[in-house]
Amino acid sequence: MQIKLVPGDSAGTVATFYVPSQGSAHDEIDFEFLGNASGQPYTVHTNVYSQGKGGREQQFRMWFDPTADFHTYSVVWNPTHILYVVDGTPIREHRNREAATGVAYPRSQAMRVYASVWDAEEWATQGGRVRTDWSRAPFVASYKGFAASGCASQDAAACARSNGAWMYQELDATALDRLQWVQKNYMIYNYCTDTWRFKDGAPPECATK
Repeated sequence: MQIKLVPGDSAGTVATFYVPSQGSAHDEIDFEFLGNASGQPYTVHTNVYSQGKGGREQQFRMWFDPTADFHTYSVVWNPTHILYVVDGTPIREHRNREAATGVAYPRSQAMRVYASVWDAEEWATQGGRVRTDWSRAPFVASYKGFAASGCASQDAAACARSNGAWMYQELDATALDRLQWVQKNYMIYNYCTDTWRFKDGAPPECATK
């Protein structure tokens, strides 16, 4: 999906591109773009839900102005891992550790694609300290160029037998270097290292990362 985010004072707004399944025990893969006051950077908020449980947030700044032009935000989802990709550069990898940890991985529920812009001033910008200035409305994020390559089926077993290239897509050495560069220089939050939130130790899937 190509997205150009809300320019100017976008505090309190959230633009999204996400893929959820249906129901209370849903799976979901989120790109959320948290607005900010004029001149302050956007936060790219990512999260993975499995069987209705989320709380696996990683947040990033971008190395460009995401309001000046369209940029391509992609999700690769296969039985091995979930990749979040920006302009061809991976920014996050969430691997399937279900066999080793017992932590559910999204692998058996069909998902749909959604995009939205909504009001989240209670928490989106600096923890809710900066609220939406409604005199700046309308807040417009632009979307174009959506494309998908996947398994259009309600049958998870049939999808598991797909021969699509995405089914086997892994990180090569160059992509892994780019991922590490982003995480070193642009990651601003990682749930796996949040010792205040997880006082008894990080979630089990983090130990194998």
